[in-house]
Amino acid sequence: MANVTILGGGTWGIALAQLLDKNGHNVKVWSALEKEIKVLSETHTHPGLPGVVLSEKITYTLDDKEAVTGADLLVMAVASAFTRRTAKRLSPYVVKGQKIVAVAKGIEEDTLMTQADIVSDEIPQAEVAVLSGPSHAEEVSKFMPTTVVVGSENKETAKYIQNLFMCDVFRVYTSSDVLGIELGSSLKNVIALAAGISDGLGYGDNAKAAIITRGIAEMSRLGTAMGGKAETFAGLTGIGDLIVTCDSMHSRNRRAGILIGQGKTMKEAVDEVQQVVEGIYSAKAALALARKYQIQMPIVEQVNEVLFEDKKALDAFNDLMNRERKDEV
Repeated sequence: MANVTILGGGTWGIALAQLLDKNGHNVKVWSALEKEIKVLSETHTHPGLPGVVLSEKITYTLDDKEAVTGADLLVMAVASAFTRRTAKRLSPYVVKGQKIVAVAKGIEEDTLMTQADIVSDEIPQAEVAVLSGPSHAEEVSKFMPTTVVVGSENKETAKYIQNLFMCDVFRVYTSSDVLGIELGSSLKNVIALAAGISDGLGYGDNAKAAIITRGIAEMSRLGTAMGGKAETFAGLTGIGDLIVTCDSMHSRNRRAGILIGQGKTMKEAVDEVQQVVEGIYSAKAALALARKYQIQMPIVEQVNEVLFEDKKALDAFNDLMNRERKDEV
């Protein structure tokens, strides 16, 4: 039994809290938002997880020091846009060698750093790992079968986290390819926006399959150029996460894309989804990385033009379909 603190009271953090409680660990949830902690502690429910009743053994706190002190594992589960701010805030209380696993997905726009990079930058004394894969919070919180990957350069750290999370409904693999895991889990959100836009335009399965297939090609090209392993992009945090994010209505990125394809602006789509749409935050970073490493990523380029340059979704798809003729591989 371990003492685990979930940093962040969003749906993913709460789903993992529920899972870790099921596994017999002492689970505490920290949030910077007083209203969020109040709702969780008083109702034992989360508004984003309808039908899920949270274990009464899970405790909640607003206190930074209390959240970190004595935790065997800290789970960094705030939305990716808030990872740096949270890490900086909690860093003074983290002791040397304390384990942190980053579970958000996204690339920081200004620095082009991944979540693990950001946590390591702000909390250099910590042992940082990542956990990712095709894992909607709505299903994990209901203990539906899910498989993920935990990545760390330290194999013992990866195994430790694997043992904490793994159970009969949550299978965990280990990997040393931290960069590949994080790039796959971040870039797939941008591709999922394109898949949603296709759905919003009324296109069918053929178009969706093309986006997924050519999307994984773009992700793999960039990821391997940056030093990730090709097999990672063929695994759970590549193809696996891309499929589930492009094809499920649990996916906030796909839902936002559908609304944009139907003619709504980016802001209107985000307001209607009422959740953080990680792909929007990662889109500019993905394009910047493509240009830095001189990698062709036409889907990512078109998504950026639709999001930030007011390009019509239909025009973006027409431009993709009418690119120059070339070999597939």
